[in-house]
Amino acid sequence: MQPKNFQFGGGAAGTVLHPLVAGGMVIAIVLILLLPRNKAITPFLVAFLTIPLGQVLVVGNVHLLMHQVLILTVLARMAAFRGKGRFAGGFNTLDVLVVLWSLSAFIIFSLAWMQVQAVIKSAGDLVVSLGGYLAVRFLIPDRATVQRSIKALAVVCVIQGAFMVSEQFTYVNVFSTFGANPPTLREGHIRAEGAMGNLWGGALAGILIPLFVGLWSEGRSFRIAACAGLAGATAMVFATYASTSWLAYGSSLLALGFWPLRRRMRLARWGLIGILVGLHLVMHGPVWSLIEKIDLTGGSSSYHRYMLVDNCIRHFADWWLLGSKTYGDWGFVMFDVCNQFILTGLRGGLLTLLIYIGIYKESFGAIGIARKRVQGDRKQEWFFWCIASALFTTVVASFGIYFSVHLFVCFASLLAGISVATLEGRRARVRAQPVPAELQSASYEKTTDVLFDKMREASRYQPF
Repeated sequence: MQPKNFQFGGGAAGTVLHPLVAGGMVIAIVLILLLPRNKAITPFLVAFLTIPLGQVLVVGNVHLLMHQVLILTVLARMAAFRGKGRFAGGFNTLDVLVVLWSLSAFIIFSLAWMQVQAVIKSAGDLVVSLGGYLAVRFLIPDRATVQRSIKALAVVCVIQGAFMVSEQFTYVNVFSTFGANPPTLREGHIRAEGAMGNLWGGALAGILIPLFVGLWSEGRSFRIAACAGLAGATAMVFATYASTSWLAYGSSLLALGFWPLRRRMRLARWGLIGILVGLHLVMHGPVWSLIEKIDLTGGSSSYHRYMLVDNCIRHFADWWLLGSKTYGDWGFVMFDVCNQFILTGLRGGLLTLLIYIGIYKESFGAIGIARKRVQGDRKQEWFFWCIASALFTTVVASFGIYFSVHLFVCFASLLAGISVATLEGRRARVRAQPVPAELQSASYEKTTDVLFDKMREASRYQPF
């Protein structure tokens, strides 16, 4: 049975494209194709994150979002690329996990439904998830481009923040002209929407806070962009008046605040696990019922989010293999799966969910190793800590939202930045290793002899 409020097929009968969006798309596509690769990320991100989902190009029977057109443009440039280093550092473990996650979701969802329309829908999702990741991975080849990407995100936050604050006074969403939703009213408070939607725009802004803080420490030339990004992101978060957005903002600050404990995070993690296990043993309900206690605005649907987790655990046998098509019948409004982890499992089964969790594990592990390699260089350590804080906030926000098209590419950009930053962290560590004095002016034969002597001497003290 198909879940309530969920259908395949349909959509706009013809192209829905505002002239201003069409003009902006032409400019963005030209810049993406003609600018140097390390600068093309700016028009890509700015255009991608400021165009609402309502803009659709219909070619024959194929519906293409403007975001998919942008992704396909980058993929076309990547296919035509003839130089070396299409992906910085080569295809790494994180890249493999993202590919497996996307393909697993596509295959399992298609097998579960066995409908042509379902396959088409899943193929569109694949363009966004896998195509979007490969696009930003190609466009971010070095550390400087990571910084440029954060600057582009700061521009997006300034634009979105200004218009979302204006919604609080005018009750008009400028982006509604381009297909975005008008602002809503809950518990007497206006919830701004912007181009990306209420929850998604606010969550995105909360996730970006640590990156803007990290950009500040990169030098004076970056501080204007960092301040603008922080101001814009803060405005977006509070204009949404949503608990998920505020929780993301608070999680960013909390993660940054753990900086003094950076060398004792193993103890912190095990301590957190111990606390959760202890609470589970003494609470009247399960430990995940703590989710329903979170209500920062007075109008949160935290009970619904708790019931999503609870029903997913109770109905594990229904979805672990090929996902579930009947989760809408599990309870009241259960078709509204505002939890990225649960949605991943319900649409892709346990395998897809485990791969998705593996992406976070690999990312945190890579950042941790890179931070230890540059230990002693506080600027470099802080940069990695800010990236890890943004990733942590993504995890927290994922318990209150599912990934929209905008958030998919934001998440992909963060993962691509992690791949590049950790790679350059390893290189910096290698360059920092002093060359022994006896090797600086030695011949090849003497160098080899000295190295082997050092290896033999070191091996005497290594346990077997």
